[in-house]
Amino acid sequence: MNARSNRLPQGSTRGTRHLVAAADQLAARAGDLIFAAGGNAVDAAIATNAAIAVTGPHLCGMGGDLFALVHTPDGVVALNSSGRAGSGADPNALRAAGHTSMPLRHAIASVTVPGCVDGWLALHERFGSLPLSELFAPAIDLAENGFSASPLLVASLARLDTRGREQLNEVVSQATHVGARVRRPGVAQALRDIATGGRDAFYLGAFGEGLRRLGGGLFDVDDLRRSSADWVTPLVADAFGVRLHTIGPNSQGYLTLGGALVADTVDLGSSDDGQWAHLLVESAKVAGFDRPAVLHEHADGEALLKTIRQRAHSLDVERCSQYTAPVMHGDTTYLCTAEVDGLAVSLIQSNASGFGSWLVEPSTGINLHDRGLGFSLVPGHPAEFGPSRRPPHTLSPALATRVGELVSVFGTMGGDAQPQILLQVAARLFGEGVSPARAINAPRWALAGPTTGFDTWDDPASQRVEIEAHAPDTWRRDLEARGHQVSMLPAFDSAFGHAHAIVRDGDGLAGAADPRARVGAVIGR
Repeated sequence: MNARSNRLPQGSTRGTRHLVAAADQLAARAGDLIFAAGGNAVDAAIATNAAIAVTGPHLCGMGGDLFALVHTPDGVVALNSSGRAGSGADPNALRAAGHTSMPLRHAIASVTVPGCVDGWLALHERFGSLPLSELFAPAIDLAENGFSASPLLVASLARLDTRGREQLNEVVSQATHVGARVRRPGVAQALRDIATGGRDAFYLGAFGEGLRRLGGGLFDVDDLRRSSADWVTPLVADAFGVRLHTIGPNSQGYLTLGGALVADTVDLGSSDDGQWAHLLVESAKVAGFDRPAVLHEHADGEALLKTIRQRAHSLDVERCSQYTAPVMHGDTTYLCTAEVDGLAVSLIQSNASGFGSWLVEPSTGINLHDRGLGFSLVPGHPAEFGPSRRPPHTLSPALATRVGELVSVFGTMGGDAQPQILLQVAARLFGEGVSPARAINAPRWALAGPTTGFDTWDDPASQRVEIEAHAPDTWRRDLEARGHQVSMLPAFDSAFGHAHAIVRDGDGLAGAADPRARVGAVIGR
């Protein structure tokens, strides 16, 4: 093994009562405060998400979508709170304007009705034990009194163009350096409005009115009256000695399960060896190469898994295949909370691609996601852009059980590479039985295309495997010998996701936050 791989940034955090893990220590602290006040894991998850919605607009926020898995004494339940395109969505207009794919930036067409707030309210209505005003209090304090700009926030702002900087001026003008104080009074007011007036105060209030004005006919009042939050049946599969749970389509979560099913048919060996990386790369390809054609909101997740099982025999254990597979870029946040003998939450929430659309609702300063990027502009495609449709979604939380008992809540940001990252985390946590810290801190690989990061499917011959610099030396040598094109990225590079995990064992809870987030933390007691 490369000696650098032994340099763990930190060990697992233990808890005998509860834990919360998040990509921002301020958000994790908010969740812990709610636990200390007598709240449960769902209360803590809402508080954590609300806090990072303030401090991490480059990752998530009230202008984005939300998915969650909740482990309860009666089993696992799943929440899909992803938004739908407005009733004015017109694919022909985009095609007539010369678009062959959904626009990435500065385009309201790629904005769907944000589902985050509906998701919070649905979770709170079903499981919450403390009032929303108490859950939002830490986030409101951060928004009103200010928080220190994180390294990743400052770095993300540097990637904005002129129009993006104008739109996001509230944050740009304050987060001029790491540690600069940033205040977001409009977000604080929006949180107060929701706590006192419910969903209508947000979706039919100042935020909703501003969204309709920006839409110029894309959204009507009925679009905003319709809740985005749906309780759905989790998608499950058995692999690595556990039962894995995720969200079914429109989420790409089935690829995490599918990759695990394929990988579980062979002996992976040790993660110190290049063969381990090769087999997981190829498992991800077998599971994911046809995703653009088959993933849409009405796809049958069980049928997709059945198809993957049927082609598991095509896994090439020796050589690089010519399958194409998902790309890796995107901006999201994942968080998890757990009580040692109670609820546990695996929650993922996102603005999509780096501040989302780079558009902002002006009265609140809430930036808007661009999850409509998942739509197709191919006429007749099952995921074609259209009124009230949900786009294919990268967000894919994960949860593991054994004989109905909680084993772990885990997940990651990382755009289309989320299933690849989760496959590696699951193989280590459950296949090798390592600690959360070793699973999270361990080196990763991810598949990428030749140019843009969004072109991995275009040319299989140009597809490459990107590897973190602290990976074992055997990875690069073995992968190249098997025909893979390999490139190296820095150790603990944020491009490989911000994964977190909490595991329940005989001594209580153990958790780890991803050092790639720079300011992530696990807090509990």
